[in-house]
Amino acid sequence: MGEARIIDLPPHTLAMFERCLTVLKPPPDLTLSEWADRYRMLSAENSAEPGRWHTEKAPYQREIMDAISNPHIRKVVIMSAAQIGKTAMLMNMIGYYMHYYPAPILVMQPTLEMAQTFSKDFLAPMLRDTPVLRNMVDTKSRYSGNTILKKNFPGGHVTIIGANSPASLASRPIKVLLADEVDRYPASAGTEGDPLLLGQKRQTTFWDKKTVVVSTPTLKSSSRIAAEFDISTREEWNVPCPKCGHYQPLAWKGVEFDKEDLSKGITYRCEACEQTSGEYEWKKQGQHGRFVADNPGAEARGFHLNTLASSFCGWQEIVEKFLTANELLKLGDPEKMKTWVNTELGAPWEEPGSVLDDMELYKRREIYEAEVPDDVIVLTAGVDTQDDRFEVEVVGWGVGKESWGIRYQKIYGDMLKGQIWNDLDAFLQLPFRKKDGTKLYITATCIDSGGHHPNEVYSFAKERFERRVFAIKGRGGPEVAYINAPTKNNRVKAPLFTIGVDAGKAILYQRLKHNTKGPNYCHFPMNEEAGYDETYFKGLTSEKMVIRFRKGRSITAWELKDEKYKRNEPLDLRNYATAALEIANPVLQPQEQATTTQRRRRRTLSGGI
Repeated sequence: MGEARIIDLPPHTLAMFERCLTVLKPPPDLTLSEWADRYRMLSAENSAEPGRWHTEKAPYQREIMDAISNPHIRKVVIMSAAQIGKTAMLMNMIGYYMHYYPAPILVMQPTLEMAQTFSKDFLAPMLRDTPVLRNMVDTKSRYSGNTILKKNFPGGHVTIIGANSPASLASRPIKVLLADEVDRYPASAGTEGDPLLLGQKRQTTFWDKKTVVVSTPTLKSSSRIAAEFDISTREEWNVPCPKCGHYQPLAWKGVEFDKEDLSKGITYRCEACEQTSGEYEWKKQGQHGRFVADNPGAEARGFHLNTLASSFCGWQEIVEKFLTANELLKLGDPEKMKTWVNTELGAPWEEPGSVLDDMELYKRREIYEAEVPDDVIVLTAGVDTQDDRFEVEVVGWGVGKESWGIRYQKIYGDMLKGQIWNDLDAFLQLPFRKKDGTKLYITATCIDSGGHHPNEVYSFAKERFERRVFAIKGRGGPEVAYINAPTKNNRVKAPLFTIGVDAGKAILYQRLKHNTKGPNYCHFPMNEEAGYDETYFKGLTSEKMVIRFRKGRSITAWELKDEKYKRNEPLDLRNYATAALEIANPVLQPQEQATTTQRRRRRTLSGGI
C-alpha cells in the first residue's frame, strides 16, 4: 500500500467543510431544564422578571421538566396549584421540542378562545424573544401555512386546538400531546367523545410518543387530573427541615399563624422535631428538595404541587385567602373555599351533601292501607334513651332496601325503675299487621347506650341478645365504618356494637333524596296514629353535611342545620333502625322467593341437592 498523502486544501474549502461538520454534529445531550437554562428567554408580557430563564429560582420545576424530556417516560401528569409556574414549564417544553427534538406537537386548551389566547399571549412572545426559536417559524410568507393556531417549523409543527371543537380534533398524527387545564374540558367534543382520549388516539403511530397532562383540579367526583394523578407515581415535593433535616412535604396542616394578627409572623412546624421555621428558611431548603413517590411502580410520572412551595407566591397571601374563604364557609357559602382548595392546595374539592327540606318530605307522606304495607318484608327498630323516656321508631324494609316508616313512639317513665323497661320490652314484642292480617314482628333492634343509663341498656340488651336486641354506641368521624364488630368492654359484658353515625347519616340522606318509588326510596305514613308529624321531619332533617378543615385536611362533618332547633332524635333513630337491618342482614326478597332461598340454604348446609 502507498503512503498516505496529505492534501493541502485552499482556506475557503476548509471553511466550507467546517461549516458542514458543524451542521452535521449531533446536538449536545441536554435535558429540558438544561435547555431552558441555556436558551430560554422570558418575555415582558408574561413574566415579572423578563430575561434569562433560571430553573434554580423554582427548583421543584427541574425534576418535572426533566421527566418530560426523558425518552423512557411516555406520560407526565401535573396536578398543581395556580402559582407554581406551570405555564412557563409548558412553554419550555414546546421550545425544547421545536429547537432540540423536532416533532409534530398538539397543544389542547379547554376552548378555542383559550387556544387563541395561549398562542398570542405566550407562544408568540416566546418565539420572538428566544433567539434560537426566533427564525424557526416563517410568519411573513403567505405560502408558509402559518396561522395563529398553527406554527410550522423544520421537522414538525405546533398546532393549538380547543377541546370543545370537534373539527379541530380531526385525525392528524402527532408525537407530543400537551393537554392543558384538562379539568375544564367538556365531557365530550360535540358527539365525538372525550377530547383527551381523542387527542391520545392521534399518537398511535409514534412509538416514542409523549403525553403531558396538566391542570389545577376542580370537583373530586369529575376531576380528570385527579383520576390521572391517582394512577401515576403520585409524587409530592419534599424539602428538609431547616432545623433537623427531616424531609417532608409542605402541607397546610403545618402552617401556624395568629388569625387575629398576621403581623406576628407565619411559620411552619416540622412534623419530626416539631420546631417552627419561617417562610424564607423553608423555601431556601428547596435547593435540596426532591419529589417522593407514593406509587413508585406506576408507568406515568405524576407530580403534585401546592403554593406553599411556590417561588411566586408568599405565605401571607395564602393565609389571607384562607381566612376570607373560611369566614364565608361558616356563613354557608363554600365557593371561595372551593376555589382556595383548588388553586392554593392544588387539591380536588369534595362537594358536601345538600340540605334536606323537611316540609318537602312531610308533603310526601302517603295513606297506608294497613299498618304495614304489603311490600314490607322485615321490621327493625331504633331506640334512643333520654332521661325521662324512650323514643322508638319501627321501620319496614322491602326489596332493594326500600323503606316504610311504621311507627314513631315515645314511652315515658322513670328510667331508674323497672316499669319503663318492661313497657319498652312489651312494645318491641308487639305484632304489626298487614292488610290480610299477616303479623310481622320486629326482627332486630338497636338501642343507644350513649345516654345517662348505659349499664341499664347493657343489661337490657344482654338479656335479649337472642331476640336481636343490640346495644350500640354511636361514634362520629368520616373514618369510622358504619358497622363494626361487637366488643364486651363494659361492666356487664354485653355485646356492644360501635356504629359509624356519620356514615349512616350519609346513607340515609342519599336515600331521602330518591324521588322514585322502588329500591332505596323512603315512604312515610300520613296515618295520624303512626306519629309522623311536622316535628318528626324537622328532626329527621335537622343536620347538614359540611366541609371543615382539621390539621390541614378537608373532612366532612355533620352539624345542626339550625342552631335554634336541636331535636335530632328522629335522625338518630332512623340511623339506628338502619344499623339494626345491617347487623341482622336478613334476606330482603318477596316471601315466596325468600322461602325458596332459605330452603336452598338448608339443603346446602345439610349436604342435600
